[in-house]
Amino acid sequence: MIPDTYWIWGALKLPISHYYSNTSMISSIPTMPVSPVKSLTETELRVKEILERLDRLIPPRPFTHVNTTTSATHSTATILNPQDKYCMGDQLDVLLEVRDYMGHRKEYGGDFLRARMFSPDLKAGASGKVTDFNNGTYLVSFTLFWEGQVSLSVLLIHPSEGASALWRARNQGYDRIIFKGQFVNGTSHVFTECSLTLNSNTKGCKYLNGRDQDVFYCMKPQHMPCEALTHVTSRNRDISYLTSKEKNLFHRSKVGVEIMKNQHIDVSQCNKSKEVKEKCQIGMKIPVPGGYILQGRWLTTFCNQIQLDTAKISGCLKGKLIYLMGDSTLRQWIYYLPKVMKTLKFFDLHETGNFKKHLLLDAEKHTQIQWKKHSHPFVTYQLFSVIDHGYIPQEIDRLIGDKDTVIVITFGQHFRPFPIDIFIRRAISVRQAIERLFLRSPATKVIVKTENIREMHIEAERFGDFHGYIQYLTLKDIFKDLNVGVVDAWDMTIAYGTNNVHPPDQVTIC
Repeated sequence: MIPDTYWIWGALKLPISHYYSNTSMISSIPTMPVSPVKSLTETELRVKEILERLDRLIPPRPFTHVNTTTSATHSTATILNPQDKYCMGDQLDVLLEVRDYMGHRKEYGGDFLRARMFSPDLKAGASGKVTDFNNGTYLVSFTLFWEGQVSLSVLLIHPSEGASALWRARNQGYDRIIFKGQFVNGTSHVFTECSLTLNSNTKGCKYLNGRDQDVFYCMKPQHMPCEALTHVTSRNRDISYLTSKEKNLFHRSKVGVEIMKNQHIDVSQCNKSKEVKEKCQIGMKIPVPGGYILQGRWLTTFCNQIQLDTAKISGCLKGKLIYLMGDSTLRQWIYYLPKVMKTLKFFDLHETGNFKKHLLLDAEKHTQIQWKKHSHPFVTYQLFSVIDHGYIPQEIDRLIGDKDTVIVITFGQHFRPFPIDIFIRRAISVRQAIERLFLRSPATKVIVKTENIREMHIEAERFGDFHGYIQYLTLKDIFKDLNVGVVDAWDMTIAYGTNNVHPPDQVTIC
């Protein structure tokens, strides 16, 4: 998802803001040191510390029957201090009291909730902030950004018992996804099974990124060298670490159930003066949420975003080298850019498939924009080449960087089916690579895009948004205090409410 066109492309020439928000049920990961990591041992200690904090954040919640788990229907939502008249800029607070299916008040928190306010006629939306008191009550806070009729929504995505089950199941195994590697020798080719972990019972090929110890394994085919690996694909394996009782919590009828039914308020402008905001720049303290949608356009709440017309966008892109590194949600950007700048043309690199490297060029303006997928894990039914692929830290290390170089990074969707330690290690490695880049070129601009929310009823154990939210919190924690811009796509896609990992054009070009 691409945020407001004027803002993001203005940011290529101007400082980019830190942009963080927390809009779901679990509070942010507690503060941890962010000093540069200098050795593998320190990295492992950092990973261990983060995992321990997450385990405390998501404690086990065993249950004997689904009736003792959180029920959206039996839970109540009460607007605190209701007013006859609400004004733009006011904060509206809602108290949630969650109960189980027998009507009993829950005595602990941890439910995975999603709060949103919206006005369909105005194409307006914003996320709400959820505070968990860990006793069965929650405070949901909405900032009233626009005038008109506003609908309020709090969805129970998963009960705390479901969140706990997903966390336990996620970290039990790597085998929900089967990777297949294609080895080619002349006109012959053969597929063998590959994995992120080593199967010690078979003779295998080991593909190691030495600096960060990222590794990928494939069974070695007969009569072919390990160097003959050219492509990889994946399939979902029919395996689950959830019990049959736990699986009942993820039935379609129990996912994303509304707690606030038919709740509307009317908001007036009240002739309040508009606050004069300073220009968006790095280092600003970001409120929650960080912006809202109005007339289909993303507006920041904490700084004055730059608006550019086509001519100014063209001037902003002139002489820029832009590197997009990540998954297909970032590939959408490179598909959209030629619609904004007609002079940008795709250059044929003689590669094939949807996940080939994409290159846009404007020779006259000396503009180059490249998208390249991140390396393992990359989950897709389609064959993708591994001849020219690299892990994001490797790709960053290959760039010289300067004031006209921009790097945009995103990763997370393809990590959801695997134990979270892989994601944590990759995030730390990316941070280290950015720190190395800033040593040789502090003027290089780096933007980190967080994950989009995705389809509500996708398989929760493998790809669900609960995993994405934990990664979202983890990424923010690891990257805090680093001089990078952040596009908070998590907050933005909640505001839009599209529930699509690849949002439609009206969201992509907002």
